[in-house]
Amino acid sequence: MATKTKTLHDLFIDQLKDTYYAEKQILKALPKMAKAAKDAESKKAFETHRDETERQIERLEQVFELCEVPARGKTCEAMVGILEEGKEVMEEYADSEALDAGLIASAQAVEHYEIARYGTLKALAMQLGMKDAAKLLDETLAEEKKTDELLSKLAATRANAKAQKAA
Repeated sequence: MATKTKTLHDLFIDQLKDTYYAEKQILKALPKMAKAAKDAESKKAFETHRDETERQIERLEQVFELCEVPARGKTCEAMVGILEEGKEVMEEYADSEALDAGLIASAQAVEHYEIARYGTLKALAMQLGMKDAAKLLDETLAEEKKTDELLSKLAATRANAKAQKAA
């Protein structure tokens, strides 16, 4: 029996499942990061992003619906690794003034992965003529970029400076 040749639409669905899994894992990690953070602004950023992530998951579910495919994740090894690194930072820097700087660095690794994924998904959706899906994905892409900018600002103005002073 011949195997079916994979299409661009198949790739889109696979990437969508990967991203859905990643967002679900991020949703579990953000409260732990917020709890670990020492700085009030860092805590607030992680809590805000948790709420945003819930909405992003809802948007992904809408995209699945538009594709008439059940919303199911597919293990994303990249996100598993990124979140594992974040967990290591929480453990290894728990008593350090550099903890928040490390948490922000870990969160930015997550954001950069998400920016890449949502950018790709949006481009694929546009190529496939799925304008409604592309609009939903673009909304999330804009949020991810905004979160990355906020994290950069927090690192530059608070966390990194505080860690440096303690050195």
